[in-house]
Amino acid sequence: MSKMKTTFKAALIVMLFGLLSSACVRQAESRQALVVPTPLPAASTSRGVPNTLPQSEQSESVSAKDEEPIMLRGPNAVPADTRIVVNIPAFRMDVFAGGSLVKSYKIGIGYPQFPLPQGLRKADSIIFNPTWTPPDSPWVNSMKVTPGEVIGAGSRHNPLGPIKIPIGSPALIHGGKPLAKIGTFASHGCVGMTNDQVKDFAKVLAAASKTDLTEETMSAYLKKRAKTRAVKLDRLIPVELRYETIVLEDGRLHIYRDVYDRNTNTQESLRAVFAANGASFDNLGDEEKAQVLEALDAMSRHPKKQPTQTLKPAIKLQNSANTAVNPGDKKTEAERQKKLRNQREFVIDVAELAGKGYPAPVNLDSGAGTQLSAVAPPPPNMP
Repeated sequence: MSKMKTTFKAALIVMLFGLLSSACVRQAESRQALVVPTPLPAASTSRGVPNTLPQSEQSESVSAKDEEPIMLRGPNAVPADTRIVVNIPAFRMDVFAGGSLVKSYKIGIGYPQFPLPQGLRKADSIIFNPTWTPPDSPWVNSMKVTPGEVIGAGSRHNPLGPIKIPIGSPALIHGGKPLAKIGTFASHGCVGMTNDQVKDFAKVLAAASKTDLTEETMSAYLKKRAKTRAVKLDRLIPVELRYETIVLEDGRLHIYRDVYDRNTNTQESLRAVFAANGASFDNLGDEEKAQVLEALDAMSRHPKKQPTQTLKPAIKLQNSANTAVNPGDKKTEAERQKKLRNQREFVIDVAELAGKGYPAPVNLDSGAGTQLSAVAPPPPNMP
């Protein structure tokens, strides 16, 4: 009897141990199930269509969406990623894709009373046939519209043109500008483009952001002028709005007029540009230094003196302002000086800077179907 009790107890202990072990395994499996990462879904476009990009590009696309873009540091910084760079005094907008400059545009900028802002913005959509709500501002009075009312897409009172790209209120990139406004003051705080330019830009932006937007789809949207369509970009694109009046570009020094009177054409800024490109202003010869400093003064909003003909050997001008004149011909000299005052840009070849700097324009769209000269036309008289 005692032996039977002992055997029964042993069997009971084994059974209880088995039950406890089974429960622990199930609990462990349950815990493990909680911590096993769920497989990520296949990358997809904003329209729910599977992304057929290579895995490396899918990873890049995901990280680009997750990362918060930052403003590049230093003067004349060249992007190593996909972004838009607008240099306000140069009246120029560049599109970089994967660190390569793929397209450049000559643009219109905000009037001095309504300057284009500086800093980092973001583009996340393209709006076809946008509506417009006039702000409560005196400049609206001349447009025969009421502040606050919604001006429909396609209306002749709508100044935005066929496409706008929001980049953070109140700034936009939009069409609707006549060719005469490209390369000069053209807007109330926006980047202005002709209709043809903004249509081309929409295609380039879609490609850079890996967004599925065909020319056929664009044409279909634009044909229905009264219907607004919004296309969400598959990748957020950083937009840098810079104010750089001194740019080392592909081995040549460009000095732009200080259009917003920001006091940027200084020796300190000049030296910073040289240093950022691994060069030193102090290494220039005396004649080169004098020419650069004279051009720097001429492009400031309040020059101390008018440029002289000593600039002629180093500075390429669009007009004939640097043509030699008879010293006794005061009228001709006065006209030359007037042209120099209207000059928007000086381009100086400096041996010290050969092969260095920000890239020159690529496939430059001047708005006229032909490449613009580096020098923009003089600004219109401001009210």
